[in-house]
Amino acid sequence: MDNIPEISKVSIRPLHRNDYKQLAQSFTRTYSDGSDVFWSRKQIDKLITIFPEGQVVTVVDKKIVGCALSIIVDYDLVKNDHTYASVTGNESFDTHNPNGNILYGIEVFIHPQYRGLRLARRMYDYRKELCETLNLKAIMFGGRLPNYHKYADEIRPKEYIEKVRKKEIFDPVLTFQLSNDFHVRKVITNYLPNDEESKHFACLMQWDNIYYQAPTPDFIPPKTSIRVGLVQWQMRNYQSVDDLFEQVEFFVDAVSDYKSDFVLFPEYFNAPLMAKFNHLGESQAIRELAQYTDEIRKRFISLAISYNTNIITGSMPQLRGNDLHNVGFLCRRDGTYDTYEKIHVTPDEIKSWGLTGGKVIKTFDTDCARIGVLICYDVEYPELPRIMADQGMQILFVPFLTDTQNGYSRVRICAQARAIENECYVVIAGCVGNLPRVHNMDIQYAQSGVFSPCDFAFPTDGKCAEATPNTEMIMVSDVDISLLTELHTYGSVRNLKDRRNDLYELKLKR
Repeated sequence: MDNIPEISKVSIRPLHRNDYKQLAQSFTRTYSDGSDVFWSRKQIDKLITIFPEGQVVTVVDKKIVGCALSIIVDYDLVKNDHTYASVTGNESFDTHNPNGNILYGIEVFIHPQYRGLRLARRMYDYRKELCETLNLKAIMFGGRLPNYHKYADEIRPKEYIEKVRKKEIFDPVLTFQLSNDFHVRKVITNYLPNDEESKHFACLMQWDNIYYQAPTPDFIPPKTSIRVGLVQWQMRNYQSVDDLFEQVEFFVDAVSDYKSDFVLFPEYFNAPLMAKFNHLGESQAIRELAQYTDEIRKRFISLAISYNTNIITGSMPQLRGNDLHNVGFLCRRDGTYDTYEKIHVTPDEIKSWGLTGGKVIKTFDTDCARIGVLICYDVEYPELPRIMADQGMQILFVPFLTDTQNGYSRVRICAQARAIENECYVVIAGCVGNLPRVHNMDIQYAQSGVFSPCDFAFPTDGKCAEATPNTEMIMVSDVDISLLTELHTYGSVRNLKDRRNDLYELKLKR
């Protein structure tokens, strides 16, 4: 990871013909027998012509660093033994059948300098979405076994696959495929005649589309389900930012394993780092804590890219000149980020730390929903989420920190009210435990949760999911954005549409 260049933005987009020169500079593969594999301009042109949506590239800061190429074939062509040459028509791609039912992968490549960031997983996720959108039965391809040559004298391919599955052996290709929900359908021989590393064997890999329907003239709507992950964070002593992020990455890794679109951390989750400044006054100690904020933001951006999830970083102190603010960051999985800030600071934050309230109220676009973020006390002011609802907010995230159960109840009850009032989902996550060595941060109480409007399409009590109170844990929950659209129009009550705008209005002053 140390040799990977600094990244500002990552994106997946269709492969274009004028990308060929740049693609040629990134793509090269040399087999152990010395033969090179490379795609000609004619072949790339053919793929783009016959199946443009099946050819994509990974772009990092305008540089192409990866590609994924695929065709559509009929299941009967690939369900049994076959070779790479036979399924691609000797790389002419005349086997592509727009009326077939299998998305067949013919190439995935990541530039060596950018490996280790899980960028290939994004292209596989794209393929899965394409498979669902086109209502194809499965994704299939022949997967190499590049480490098999090390064990070929001792075990058969079947035993090798089983040991890789049990993680007794690491194979850079097969281990990756298994971790991405592909299963081994069978072992095939002579798939790539020049692949000496795999001893000419390959695994026929398959990922099944659970949304597949036998072809009908009916329209199949796109998926609208979004998965949110909450971190109920245990306060404990950390000596450094490295120690802190060992725990942070553990949670991001765990939540991303469930394919979560968002990860939410609590307010002031980094407060344990203040312990080393306990010899200072409370106001000075938190200003010392603010020195870590830029580094924490950069590390979160890296995790969002690496684990392919959008991270709401909770909140932390930030100095702007002489003013101290309570801020957090939306770190998108494409490498971009936005800042949100606490508008209303509590009396204790003013008294102990001298915090200043922010001035920006806005919503944020992401790759799966328009969201808002309010930090703790802000959710107790109904005007803020109402303004965000008028801006199209679908999910409101609330990182919080409360020391007592009555403080928590204010946040939680107001969060549920905001979900009903604004016909949106509200996701809250807080800290638990205690910090005896940090002044003004002694105890915490939390029960994180996901709340919805109360109507027939939602839970009757508006509670989609709740964590165990005062216990360190993660929680993962799905929310369906399409239900909000239905609610706005067909709900039993329609809190947004039925407002009496002829009598009153709410607007920003700046």
